[in-house]
Amino acid sequence: MDRGERSTDSSMEELAALVETAGGKVAVTLIQNRPSPDPHSFIGDGKVAEMKALIEMNNCDLAVFDNELSPSQHRVLSEELGVKVLDRSGLILDIFAQRARTREGKLQVELAQYQYLLPRLTGMWTHLVRQTASGGSSPIGTRGPGETQLETDRRHIRRKIQALQGSLADVRKQRSTQRNLRLKNNLPLVALIGYTNAGKSTLLNKLTSSEIPANDRLFDTLDPTTRRFPLAPGQEILLSDTVGFIRKLPTHLVESFKATLEELKFADVLLHVIDLSNPEWEEQAEIVDQLVRQLGAEQTPCIRVYNKCDLYVGILPHGEDTVCISARTGEGTDVLTQRLIEKLHGGLQETQLLIPYSSAGILDLLRREAQILNTEYTDDGIRVLANLSPEQAGRMKQFIPGWEEPLEDWER
Repeated sequence: MDRGERSTDSSMEELAALVETAGGKVAVTLIQNRPSPDPHSFIGDGKVAEMKALIEMNNCDLAVFDNELSPSQHRVLSEELGVKVLDRSGLILDIFAQRARTREGKLQVELAQYQYLLPRLTGMWTHLVRQTASGGSSPIGTRGPGETQLETDRRHIRRKIQALQGSLADVRKQRSTQRNLRLKNNLPLVALIGYTNAGKSTLLNKLTSSEIPANDRLFDTLDPTTRRFPLAPGQEILLSDTVGFIRKLPTHLVESFKATLEELKFADVLLHVIDLSNPEWEEQAEIVDQLVRQLGAEQTPCIRVYNKCDLYVGILPHGEDTVCISARTGEGTDVLTQRLIEKLHGGLQETQLLIPYSSAGILDLLRREAQILNTEYTDDGIRVLANLSPEQAGRMKQFIPGWEEPLEDWER
């Protein structure tokens, strides 16, 4: 088994927290050490018998496994244990289904649930009599042509999956339109990412003076929340809070949420919020980095924001693109704001331009490619104050009063 898939004390503590988040209560926890999973029941016959005894002793009605079970293992365990069986993926999907509020969130969760359910249908119909075209051992009156209930349900779910994928494709088109509008209005997007419960919503509230619910529980934020933030005089940005990541996040869920998470690729800057008070923070940060790479957003500029630094004892992380803060108290948020300004304005310089009315089309180009701070229409022409990169300034030099070619190093 891959190291990342193995259960540890911390992953089991996280699983227990997930169970409580879903509304359950943990009665007993078991960890089994074996070189590889049992292909039949995942844990082997001896452990199945031990689990069954514990379930009866504690009057449990649910068994949750930290790893993803194959459809056949899921079926065998359900039959042997006599209670409902869930793996980590199924549990996370259940939590997401409880938390989804927007139409988009509900579509994403429903798609992930159907994709998870489809290969597991077989075990759900073992109590039904199967029709067979050739007769076989079917009872009298059930022989003949026609589909089994199982096949009918499979076809129904495949149709539902196709319909949901079509609806989410429409959501992507809407997001693309919103993205183009944002670019037209010259509003940079900064996306908050991080492990679940790292403090992203608390940070968004502190920076934007919002009152988004920010509770100490897993997956408290599911539907993305975006707020305007006045970063500097004359410049607003959009701050977007995203769903928290977690280890062993179901593949179907990542795929379904791509309509939302693909925004990370189009963000101007990522703020990777890390809970420094968590002993597992390094592992959690690597899990987030892996998912960012999986989503193709690894090229997006990123600032690592170490949160809850007021609860950390030791040498604080430091270095380029690193900020230590306390989202709860606001400590360090002024430094974070300055880093954001530097990141978004990297190499940019405030520049005055005078554009004659005969070249007014240049203004549209500036609106698309640069950050315009002020526009004034005068008798001489259009006076524009904008943040330009050296390359942009070079292309606009004829409109910059008193322009001087920058000196090469050997000329200095």
